[in-house]
Amino acid sequence: MRKNKNKIGIAILITILYTLISYYMTYPAIDIHNFGFYAFIVPILLILIGSITIIKTGQKFQDLMSGKKYTKYKISKVWLILPAYFIIMILLVIINSPLFNAKKYYERIEVDTTKSFQEEIKEVDFQKLPLLDRDSSEKLGDRVMGQMSELVSQYDVSDAYTQINYNDDIIRVTPLEYNGAIKWLTNRKKGITGYITVDSTNGKAKLIKLEKGMKYAPSALFNENLYRKLQFSYPFYNFDSINFEIDNEGKPYWIASVVKYHGISQRREVKGIVILDPTNGKSKFYKLKDIPKWVDHVYEADLILEQVNDWGKYKNGYWNSIFTQKDVVATTTGYNYLAMDDDIYLYTGITSVLTDESNIGFILTNMRTKETKFYGVAGAEEYSAMDSAKGQVQQMNYTSTFPLLINLNGKPTYLISLKDNAGLVKMYAFVDVADYQKVVVTDSSKGIEKASENYLNEFGEEITSAKKEKEIVIKEIKDVVMDGNTYYYITDTEDNKYKISIKDKKDLLPFLKENDKVKIKYNKESTVIKIIEIEKEN
Repeated sequence: MRKNKNKIGIAILITILYTLISYYMTYPAIDIHNFGFYAFIVPILLILIGSITIIKTGQKFQDLMSGKKYTKYKISKVWLILPAYFIIMILLVIINSPLFNAKKYYERIEVDTTKSFQEEIKEVDFQKLPLLDRDSSEKLGDRVMGQMSELVSQYDVSDAYTQINYNDDIIRVTPLEYNGAIKWLTNRKKGITGYITVDSTNGKAKLIKLEKGMKYAPSALFNENLYRKLQFSYPFYNFDSINFEIDNEGKPYWIASVVKYHGISQRREVKGIVILDPTNGKSKFYKLKDIPKWVDHVYEADLILEQVNDWGKYKNGYWNSIFTQKDVVATTTGYNYLAMDDDIYLYTGITSVLTDESNIGFILTNMRTKETKFYGVAGAEEYSAMDSAKGQVQQMNYTSTFPLLINLNGKPTYLISLKDNAGLVKMYAFVDVADYQKVVVTDSSKGIEKASENYLNEFGEEITSAKKEKEIVIKEIKDVVMDGNTYYYITDTEDNKYKISIKDKKDLLPFLKENDKVKIKYNKESTVIKIIEIEKEN
């Protein structure tokens, strides 16, 4: 029996050793509300119970073979711990699910629905508009890195590219990373020597070299690994998103959001952040009310979208979200960032779950404070606008970026970049949110302001003026291609001149000829009157 107890002691020691090694390798948060913690515990229980069971079973077998009377052990009952363990987990998940807590899920985020787009959203400033998306920024950052021969063999460029407001400049910032375990070993004393910034308005990319290198990074190993460093420093904290940012002096930091859960990994909510200095590993926890203003990303985009979807889904309870779906809304499948008032805002459209290809409005969420506003602007959802923009130059086979939502001439307008296969921006498209058929594309080489001017020349009058109408007889009609768009110029029998875009009536304009009588609508008299609508008279 004593020998048997010694074996059990060895089994316990093996389990403890496994636990220590497993914890060091996986570093889960020690929190009974975190599913990862349960995933960490289960193998430990299996090893402990399994090893003790094997020892007891072996003893029984030895007693049986020797003809001795053996004690009837009841060790098999220990295995009941595991099913009980999983049953408790399942019950906790169900009890804390929307089925019983629809109101709590609805209240995860407060959405102000009283605001007006025209009053709240300032007229667009093209000097502060992030025209470059992440993909384009990555290509520019990689190009800068490729020019640094002394660094390119030692470091890679991280794919972080966090969009921030840096002293009123809209930039994306990303650190360098160790190029593998060997490069970490040979460079760990000096650390990571720089980071890259890409100006989102003009595409200017720079490599910023540091006097003191960054030791703590996702690509570092052992105790210098960023995630291990954070979790070992705060073993009871649940870390969510971790972003790379720089303060107003250009000093780099890791910004780690700390979340709390209800049930088991349910209804996560940010309770603060940890700011870690990657050069020396010093860190500090900040409650939400104490977060420095230079920090832009406290809330992860996925978390905001998750909470907004709960707000749109459970307003009238759980069963309504499943069956009648009255007033149930959801976010569209994409999002983008806007920079306003020294903060970064997440933008996405809101659509009814019962409606296709149209938005009932959109939201803006401050990524630092989670202040969220809904603007009721009915119109095309973003992907319809993207398709409309691509359709204007479909022969080019360009890809479309997710739109930026701007206030142009007092109207909500989508701004879309069209890129070639190399990821270079070739054209800008402006699309009316309310009517995605109103779209103008302009070569990017002409600049964003020229693109805006072309759009306003095309539709600005239509936005601001009442329509007039009359009948005319065509004396002469010619087609002209400008900025990739076809326009028809018409002279009537009274020598008045008109113009109209092919996209306004593509099935009619190519077939009009002299002496045809047409009915037109326009806004105001001018040297060349812009036609808004045209119909052929019988």
